[in-house]
Amino acid sequence: MKHLSLLVFLLLAPLAVAAPLKAGVAKVEITDRSAGPVNDSSYVKALVLQSDDRTVVIVTVDVVAIGEIGRIGNGYLASVRAQLQKDLGIPPENVLINASHCHSIVRADADTLTVQAVKMAAKELVPVKVGAGTGQEDRISENRRLKMKDGSEVDMRRAYAMPRDEDIAGVGPIDPQIAVLRLDRVDGGPLAVLYEFACHPIMGMPGGGNTADYPGFASKVIEENIGHGALAFFIQGCAGDINPVRYKEVTEPHNAEILGNRLGLSVLQAVHQIESKENAPLRCSSEILVLPRGNDLEQRMAANQAEQVKLLSKLRPTNINFKAFLPLLLEQRMWPEFPSHHAQSYLHDRALGRDDLPQLDAANRAEVEAYLQNIQIMEELTRLTTNFALLKKHLAQTQAAGKPTIDVELAGVRIGDFKLVTFPGELTVEIGLNIKRAVGDPLAFVAGYTNGYIYYTPTAVQRRNTGYAQEDCDSLVAPEWQKLFEERAAAILKKLAAP
Repeated sequence: MKHLSLLVFLLLAPLAVAAPLKAGVAKVEITDRSAGPVNDSSYVKALVLQSDDRTVVIVTVDVVAIGEIGRIGNGYLASVRAQLQKDLGIPPENVLINASHCHSIVRADADTLTVQAVKMAAKELVPVKVGAGTGQEDRISENRRLKMKDGSEVDMRRAYAMPRDEDIAGVGPIDPQIAVLRLDRVDGGPLAVLYEFACHPIMGMPGGGNTADYPGFASKVIEENIGHGALAFFIQGCAGDINPVRYKEVTEPHNAEILGNRLGLSVLQAVHQIESKENAPLRCSSEILVLPRGNDLEQRMAANQAEQVKLLSKLRPTNINFKAFLPLLLEQRMWPEFPSHHAQSYLHDRALGRDDLPQLDAANRAEVEAYLQNIQIMEELTRLTTNFALLKKHLAQTQAAGKPTIDVELAGVRIGDFKLVTFPGELTVEIGLNIKRAVGDPLAFVAGYTNGYIYYTPTAVQRRNTGYAQEDCDSLVAPEWQKLFEERAAAILKKLAAP
């Protein structure tokens, strides 16, 4: 009878279940309003997630990078993590901080403001339901690497001119996919939308002014439309070689708001298709991956300089300067048969057996072509010298490091069905596409610009480019890095997805 009573008790006793996932959100403005005109505000946003005894923090910051460049110093990440561990008991490896890569100017006390945002979010934890999905947006980005007919690649930057149209063979891919995570309160009210997309936020605004660029506008559209005080968190993806579309346009003002509005509406469209559910799993991981530093920087610098010398030898003296060149060019293009005078003058001289005007035209055409050739050479030299400076900078960093490798932090997080692996470099788009194909999970995603900054990390083929684009010159890693990272990132995502 005693044993029967015990059995009945066990059968009727409630089963132990995992605690429901809780989440809290907060944002703090970090715009440096003393640095000049401000077009729109920049923020640090915190998403705190808690399940059982595990707490995970995802922070998004409207800055260019987490360390190395811009206003966020190299001590920022360690400082924020240490303070959160001290005050809230959150392990450092459970804190993910992603930079949108916008070029806004933020306050010097951004680390203190980041901790403040996380603490505010941690005080607002509520049970949540979670849903994941994807959206599409192919109207706001373009690959900035141009594949040239000579087999090299150059990139589109405002730092130098475009190559000639007739020399371009093709362009690289984009990733139009938007990763979307939806967090709702248990009563159905929205709490947060986290969305990941790959594109440099460098379009800017008419008249300039400090700006969070298109991610700031996209998040504003999302927050205003879903209401209830919900926050939108932008995660920068594999945007190393992805520009805003029409980035080099000179016929109309640059306007990131248009791009942000498009992205925001596409995110909302995806959000409305996602159903959120309770009892979502929360997992995270963190590990150090050792990558080889580039050991060919001196050779690349030498090759770059050799190409500069070769181009300099092709410069030719001309009889004309720019003041003379421009009207001659216009005349020759607009009136190719009679550029120097009216047709009657040519016909009059021809009737008298004179050819002075045609001879003058031939000489002028040769001068214009030589001048155009010099312009093209100078444009190529601009690209070479700019990228030579980047190679020189990273050679000095490599030599100062005193070791042939660089340690990088890979973080993984799973929230419901949403899986994300992060990396501290500017991953080019093909790397993210490769990893997603290898994993084969429609809800597995890749983000760069997280938990540090190690500059550009291009594909092995891009890294060996002889055309000297920014992505392959502004880089610390050797070409072999790609295989190491892609294999490890895919393994992390698969592990996160395991039951």
